[in-house]
Amino acid sequence: MTSEATSASTSASPTPRQVWIRARGLLLALALLLIGGVTLAVIRSGAHHGSLDPRSADPYGSHAVAALLADHGVSTRVVTTLDEARAAAGPDTTLLIAVPDLLTHRQQGLVHQATMNSGGRTILVAPDASVINLAPGVSADSATGFDTTLDPGCELAAARRAGTAETGGIRYLTSDPRADTCYPSDGLPTLVRLPAASGGGDTVVLGTPDILYNNRLDKQGNASLALQLLGSRSHLVWYLPSLSDTSATDSGRRSFLDLLPSGWLWGTLQLFIAAALAALWRARRLGPLVPERLPVAIRASETVEGRARLYRKARARDRAATAVRSTTRNRLAPLVGIPLAQAHAPEALLPALSAHLHGDGQTLHSLLFGPPPGDDAALIALADQLDALEREVRRP
Repeated sequence: MTSEATSASTSASPTPRQVWIRARGLLLALALLLIGGVTLAVIRSGAHHGSLDPRSADPYGSHAVAALLADHGVSTRVVTTLDEARAAAGPDTTLLIAVPDLLTHRQQGLVHQATMNSGGRTILVAPDASVINLAPGVSADSATGFDTTLDPGCELAAARRAGTAETGGIRYLTSDPRADTCYPSDGLPTLVRLPAASGGGDTVVLGTPDILYNNRLDKQGNASLALQLLGSRSHLVWYLPSLSDTSATDSGRRSFLDLLPSGWLWGTLQLFIAAALAALWRARRLGPLVPERLPVAIRASETVEGRARLYRKARARDRAATAVRSTTRNRLAPLVGIPLAQAHAPEALLPALSAHLHGDGQTLHSLLFGPPPGDDAALIALADQLDALEREVRRP
């Protein structure tokens, strides 16, 4: 009974309770992270559901502007594929691209080819990296303006009639002398109109989608500016780029990484860099270890058990065997008349030990200086044999 209790109390295998105690903090953090992510997704999806969709009456939808355009005789049609958008381009059509940055480089080039000489109007809503391909001669400024409500500051008739509007957002630079640059913020325009080289069409770059939202349409001159920009032709084609559009790749198929926004890829890279830096920080060495006296007395059995647990966890049977053999040799040397300085020399210890026990020197050599054991059972057997050898030497 006593041996079973001792074995159970000194076992190196963690109990289920110990595993739970160690892992509950991590599990709690993961649960909180998951709950927070789901909650944030639900909140944001409720507010931004149908963003820039002319069929949506939510705050960030655009049903109100579509209804006003219908009252003025302008029809609105929603398309979600590149083929539909290209086919709709024409002199009596305004093509509005709601999220241009979702288009791939190939899609951007195809859209530009279809609209550059169509004679219609193309409206780009808050393009950033995509503006250079969809509106050649225009580039996005890296800094965003702080003002949201701006004055026209240009001779464009639609802007002058609308007056002050909430166009503050992405600012643009253009080298085209024919361009109308309106609603400047800190000297750079947030609305640019580029006339086409031929055909009478034009391209309008709008730095923010705010004037198209249902909850912002009645502010300042937003409604007037939106109606004039979107209602210059009798037909409005509202292009909502879709991630499922087969034209996104040459083969018509998109991989999982193609479906991920670029921000997620950069975020993952930053996490890897942070993890590497944290590993380097935790693995740093400040210098050699300095021994110091412990403030409390620790029983020898606890020290032995703790060290044994470490050896077992690291599967360091060779080091454990070396430690046991070295300690045994240190205790046997004085018993057979050998100085401690020669306790680990086989040529000095083994002859004296053989003479004392009248035993086989080869067996003693294998026991005290042999190779490390191959498994835990062999290590336990080695410890038992060394213990028996020491008792035999101490026997009168």
